[in-house]
Amino acid sequence: MNNIIYLDAAASALKPEVVINAETKFLRESYANAGRGICARASNVDNMIANARAHVAKFINAKPEQVVFTAGTTDGMNRITRIINDKVCGAGLKNKTVMVSDLDHHSARLPFELLYDSDSCNIVLCPMDAQYNLMCSDMPYADVFVITAMSNVMGIPQDVAGLVAAARKKNPDVITVVDAAQYVVHSEIDVQKWDCDFMCFSAHKIGADTGLGIMYIKNPERWISPDKFGGGMISKITGSATEHDACFQWENAPAKFEAGTLPLTQIIGLPVAIDYLSANRPDLNLIKYLYDRLSENHRIKIITPRDSTLLTFYVPDMHILDFGASVGARGVCLRVGNMCASWIHRALGLNGTARISVGAWNTMDDVVRAADIIENIVG
Repeated sequence: MNNIIYLDAAASALKPEVVINAETKFLRESYANAGRGICARASNVDNMIANARAHVAKFINAKPEQVVFTAGTTDGMNRITRIINDKVCGAGLKNKTVMVSDLDHHSARLPFELLYDSDSCNIVLCPMDAQYNLMCSDMPYADVFVITAMSNVMGIPQDVAGLVAAARKKNPDVITVVDAAQYVVHSEIDVQKWDCDFMCFSAHKIGADTGLGIMYIKNPERWISPDKFGGGMISKITGSATEHDACFQWENAPAKFEAGTLPLTQIIGLPVAIDYLSANRPDLNLIKYLYDRLSENHRIKIITPRDSTLLTFYVPDMHILDFGASVGARGVCLRVGNMCASWIHRALGLNGTARISVGAWNTMDDVVRAADIIENIVG
């Protein structure tokens, strides 16, 4: 296993020792449930969770009450769809227009596409330029705008603040939703500057554990009712004990959006991962090296620009799964397929691609060896 070259950071980051140690120490020495007890140990965990939330808030320039812990970006995007559809527009998104784009990951676009399929909303596309970047000009009217801050196929940061502002010129009341799952690894997030209504990212992309994500809500008290129900999010129940006429009073945000037991161990590791990422961003010179070297091979077609955060390519006369199996057998871990981003592949006229992405653990030796293997396979 030590000979494996892991070049699939965009799928999930390897975990730094400091994160592993923080989670292990918590499990061994401090574990208790949060929000469920008043003993010293439980109170200590409450403080640890509060400190983690404050750490995330500082990381994205938000307030702690605007930070909701979720199971990941996919969970967050689905929850945002439900919150918007069920709680805001009266009849839901019926006769409302949702703007998506061909950069979107399945988790960002599919929840709204499924509403469209059931005639519960209208769908329009945000225009893209010749380089497959979202355009602020010629933008259609929308009631909801889903923005992919960085495509997991193209790897270029989008002008989120400009896109939000352009959408608001068309409709001052537009609800903006940002998928920052890929963006967060490479660039600082400032939700105040973006002025978005919602934003999501996943912990495992930045070196924290799986099963944890962040959902930022600009105005959490605007969304009066939560979308999930269970322990810890109700402050009072009034009404008859025998009749079905109970009235529920929700806790204030973020508690009302966090029903049930939180992923405590993962949350404890998150601040450590954030600090590690802030000091150890991936070295994108490794991607530039691969671009310069592999672009010289006439059999390899690269679709990402040299300044991308990743390298996406294909070999026209080789099935992408055959290519992936060949490099995998030689110890190179990279992603092949449609990256759960079917729409951009359709726009590119491709069924699938190969993607190389690097993390802080990768070295020049890794990419030199990977390039040797790829060139040997491709010929």
